[in-house]
Amino acid sequence: MNAVRLGAVDYLNVRPLVAGLDRDPAFTLRFDPPSLCATLLRSGEIDLGMIPTIAYQHHDSYRVVWNVAIASDGPVASVALFSKVPLERVRTIAADTSSNTSVALLKVLCAERFGISPEFMPAAPNLAAMVDKADAALLIGDPALFIDHTAMGLEKTDLGAEWTSHTGLPFVWAFWAGREGALDGRHVARLMEAKEAGIAASDEIADGYAQAYEARSGIPAASAVARRYLRDNIKYDLGLREHEALVRFYESAHRAGVIAGVQPVRFYAV
Repeated sequence: MNAVRLGAVDYLNVRPLVAGLDRDPAFTLRFDPPSLCATLLRSGEIDLGMIPTIAYQHHDSYRVVWNVAIASDGPVASVALFSKVPLERVRTIAADTSSNTSVALLKVLCAERFGISPEFMPAAPNLAAMVDKADAALLIGDPALFIDHTAMGLEKTDLGAEWTSHTGLPFVWAFWAGREGALDGRHVARLMEAKEAGIAASDEIADGYAQAYEARSGIPAASAVARRYLRDNIKYDLGLREHEALVRFYESAHRAGVIAGVQPVRFYAV
């Protein structure tokens, strides 16, 4: 049997989900920005991708791995709107091109919670350049987690916290998805095992990743921040409550005109 080609997100938050999979002959593994994971899955270059949850609504042939996800229940720390003016005065937003779900969520929050109708402009994830051309910037992943926004005089609005305060529900940012038949029960079980192993080793994973990120980017990345993020901010379950949150998000995105309709989430057999 050919190895399942996995496309994972190139951020700290996914590392616990792929613990040991790079050494498992049943899988091959690559890392890309979240929006590219969805593109690679659509083109058939990977079999299973950690895709933004909004991308699922564009493809009715996908199935999702149960109880494995990147989620939050309150502040997420790594998905935020950074603004140089008060939120109610934001008229333009530079939106990180790495993201799909976060842009959709921000549009929902603007409509349902913030009461603003800003113009969205796609932009590379460089916060200084983004706020130079817009009132605010949507930034996701490691850049949003490790950036010192206070030194830049910016206000940070955590989208995970805003969603949970607004709905009382967690938010599911990404999950494993692929075409029907791409996985069997053994693959699903192995992905769940990797999740549990990664959660158990989250401090070690955080320390190694923070050191490598700082060396690669030149941006200070404290291990304490990375540890706290994996331990307190990121949740990895996709159970009944998370499924309820997905349905609520998809319905809100439909009302906001982000997606044309809502299709039910279908899962691989366990």
